[in-house]
Amino acid sequence: MTTAYSANETTAMPKTLHEPMSGADIVVQTLVNHGVEVVFAYPGGASMPLHQALTRFRDRVRVILPRHEQGGGFGAQGYARTTGRLGVCTTTSGPGATNLVTCLADAKLDSVPMLAITGQVGTSVIGTDAFQETPIVEVCRSITKHHYLVTDVRDVARVVREAIYVATTGRKGPVLIDLPKNVQLASTVPDFQAPMDLPGYRDVEPRANPAKIEQLASLIRAAKRPLIYAGGGVIASDASEELTALVRKTRIPVAMTLMGLGCFPGDDPLSLDMLGMHGSVYSNVAVSECDLLIALGVRFDDRVTGKVSAFAPHAKIVHVDIDASEINKIKRTDLSICSDVRAALADLNKIVDPPADHEPWLRRVADLKESEPFRFNTQYAGILPQYAIRELWRLTRDRDTIITTGVGQHQMWSAQYYKFRRPRRWVSSAGLGTMGFGLPAAIGAKAAHPDKLVVDIDGDGSLLMNIQEFATARCEKLPVKVLLLNNMHLGMVVQWEDRFHQANRAHTYLGSIDDPEALGRGDGISPQHRYPDFVTVARGFGWQARSVSEKAELTEALTEMIESPGSYLLDVLVPYQEHVLPMIPAGQTVHELIKE
Repeated sequence: MTTAYSANETTAMPKTLHEPMSGADIVVQTLVNHGVEVVFAYPGGASMPLHQALTRFRDRVRVILPRHEQGGGFGAQGYARTTGRLGVCTTTSGPGATNLVTCLADAKLDSVPMLAITGQVGTSVIGTDAFQETPIVEVCRSITKHHYLVTDVRDVARVVREAIYVATTGRKGPVLIDLPKNVQLASTVPDFQAPMDLPGYRDVEPRANPAKIEQLASLIRAAKRPLIYAGGGVIASDASEELTALVRKTRIPVAMTLMGLGCFPGDDPLSLDMLGMHGSVYSNVAVSECDLLIALGVRFDDRVTGKVSAFAPHAKIVHVDIDASEINKIKRTDLSICSDVRAALADLNKIVDPPADHEPWLRRVADLKESEPFRFNTQYAGILPQYAIRELWRLTRDRDTIITTGVGQHQMWSAQYYKFRRPRRWVSSAGLGTMGFGLPAAIGAKAAHPDKLVVDIDGDGSLLMNIQEFATARCEKLPVKVLLLNNMHLGMVVQWEDRFHQANRAHTYLGSIDDPEALGRGDGISPQHRYPDFVTVARGFGWQARSVSEKAELTEALTEMIESPGSYLLDVLVPYQEHVLPMIPAGQTVHELIKE
């Protein structure tokens, strides 16, 4: 799989390099030269020349029209996260550009290769508060990997080429190009091979020092309680095969971050599933007891570590990461290896031997998995969210399925109960935790993988934030499925209200204020008091839709959703009182872990 683009790649050069082209045409031609096939683009006054150019390349670039710029940004992310390729989105200036800010921040935190091109007012009026002007480069300076304001059409080809290169190399991330309208309209003879001008940017992937790889191999041989802590960097570097080979050779258990799910088969006996705040008991206990923690492509996020000083207190810590700035930033390491994870693991696998004596540790881990599984009330008469997700996994585990999510309780339950066997099948906003992510990300994933089943497991609060993308899925013929776990509340905030604020409801009920008594019902909110009617809304967008509240109906309804040829919403009515467990309160340790 291609994960980056060569700076010299020219797959579809124009017939002659001696004819003038408009700045807008140069942008699109450069994208084509670098293999871009899909662009999520919303038009406006300052970006109209770019859209006109896209129509001239319609035989080579598919343009997907989102119904909101944020839908386009998250669609580009869904495309990028499931392919490893560049996701591209465009907007107009002003509000169109600012509607992308959340998407850029999200891509930055999760290291997603994305190129955002925003139209800008003409250079002659920049700084005058012209209509629909915002200084978007200044707004986004700290949430992009790199950014450009292009003021000369002669720079366009070089800048787009540089932007693609920066976004897709090293630690990947979002790059912003702000393109004034007059620059889009101006013409020049393009030089698609103009030298890049990136002073200080390393154009070579860092490779592990062989001596440090040998040192890591020695640490593994001597360890009695080793543990691998694997994150999104394993997936970003396409290192899942190398990780699996290491585990097969050494039999070291693997705990994964939210971003790392799928980098190692979740149903493997050596998988400890997700660690951290809502991770498994067994993964968190294993971290607290291990004597060697091998951290691969992670950043020691607070949702994983809790109280940093008490995280892995007995372990020697090895950190392998492509970004030197992440090493020793949060947790001091005993051995740091700045390297592409795939390259480091490939080198390690050539020389590593299993630990000399870790059979007691493997028995300890197996006992923990057996005694402390993820659990929920299987006797509950209605449908619990955990049960719905587990049933979806049971029905789809032998299909090549991509799961996206919004953010909240449903996201954590999905991470717990859906066992991912392959990388890039789990698409979720981890670092920024952006509600509204799931549906547009599913559309982007479906655009990249038309033959795969794509399911957005969502919550009612998250789905409402980008519900307009129902129209995109229908009109663009991108049939995604939505499993809506509908509890009429902001579920994760409710959980924190219950745990830490004496269950005082502070604007977390999403239903009608005409029925305040519904809040006190012990079995959740009854169907007649649930607003909006998501089934009617979905059908209004041309989707198939159905609502279920009876446990006996669920399997048949899920099967209908899965087998439906078009987009389908399954609205599952669930109680709002259910909590995501286990839970380590913020800033605390496994010793304060809540199980019930």
